[in-house]
Amino acid sequence: MSRSHDGLKALRWLLPGPIVFSLMSCALAKLPAQIQAQKPDLKPSSKPGLTTKTAPSFMVFGGGGAPSYNEIAIEKNVFYFQRTLKALGKTPESTSIWFANGIDGRKTVRYMDGDRERFKAPTVDPMEGPATIANLNLALSAAAENAKPLFFYFTGHGFHNLKNENDNAMIMWNEDLMTVQNFTRQLDRMPPKKPFVTVMVQCYSGSFANLIYQGGNPRKGVALHDRCGFFATVKSLPSVGCTPEVNEADYQDYSSSFFAGLSGVSRTGQKVASADYDRDGRVSFREAHAFAKIDEKASDLPISTLEAWLQEGLTSRDRSMILTMPIAEILNDARPEQVKVVTVLAELLGYDLKRSNRENRTSRKPKGDELKQTYSERLAMELLNIQAEKRVRAKGKAEALAVLERLLGCEGRSI
Repeated sequence: MSRSHDGLKALRWLLPGPIVFSLMSCALAKLPAQIQAQKPDLKPSSKPGLTTKTAPSFMVFGGGGAPSYNEIAIEKNVFYFQRTLKALGKTPESTSIWFANGIDGRKTVRYMDGDRERFKAPTVDPMEGPATIANLNLALSAAAENAKPLFFYFTGHGFHNLKNENDNAMIMWNEDLMTVQNFTRQLDRMPPKKPFVTVMVQCYSGSFANLIYQGGNPRKGVALHDRCGFFATVKSLPSVGCTPEVNEADYQDYSSSFFAGLSGVSRTGQKVASADYDRDGRVSFREAHAFAKIDEKASDLPISTLEAWLQEGLTSRDRSMILTMPIAEILNDARPEQVKVVTVLAELLGYDLKRSNRENRTSRKPKGDELKQTYSERLAMELLNIQAEKRVRAKGKAEALAVLERLLGCEGRSI
């Protein structure tokens, strides 16, 4: 197996300047001759009965593609998700989990014991079986048989498709690839009004924001389905969080922050500040996403389906104009969670809200400070999101407004 890190690519639409990222780990699988030609996984599930089981409320797939990068932090993400659901009053019966090699007893979870690399068998419980493409297809097919809302969580590694960044992939067990388009074609079979929300934390996960399109292809137009997602980072960049280290207190990644914001409890059991920014008595997925943007102290650039859609609609000239507007002026059109993101990040960066992002960035360029460079990128993205939404509303085109409201509704849900 070949694994490597691609050279990091600065986001084309942001202000120029070097961006340096520190990564805990990011695994890549081998590129098959035809990325679209997925060979079916004929290996049976470790646990029979998948095809007859009713669709779960919560579906989890996780693990590395092989033992060499099936890090213990990924398994611990699954445990934290289980604790999050418990904190939110959900029962284990509402969740179905497929992880790595399943329950065959093989020691595939990689972890560090001091300076020594060791392996252990997965201990996720309950578990349906291995996180293979065959099982994912079966699980999604089962979920398509009813209109029950589905929350899908993927924690693992991602594949960067350099030929088409809009069709990156999740790396499943046995190093098979589930691409954006193959995944979305499964979602297209679900009832259009079936609520579907996903959280994905793999490298290059932002590509899966394309699940809002028919067949996952932006050229085919937005699907009528009620679905949305939240992603650790944009489609062109790796994410952090895959480590063999065992101490969860040291974890700084999107999963840690998103689920802390959603439940109000960190992965180490500590209460966190409320992410109920609009004070309506509940924390929406969108508010948990906002919490992650200001809580996560790592190089991720979180993005959602709505945000990716809005940013794609901006021209280079639009972006330049927005980033030269006074930040305070942009905040006049922001929702509560956006105000929180902008004001907190601006404070962390020492920015003057009366000045534009570009002026602030020029005068207070965080040279050599990787975290502040990340905060600067996140802030610029948030300002673009706010103004892009304003422009969609101002143009008043019925089709675009319908997409906007559908995505806002989907992302505004909560567990």
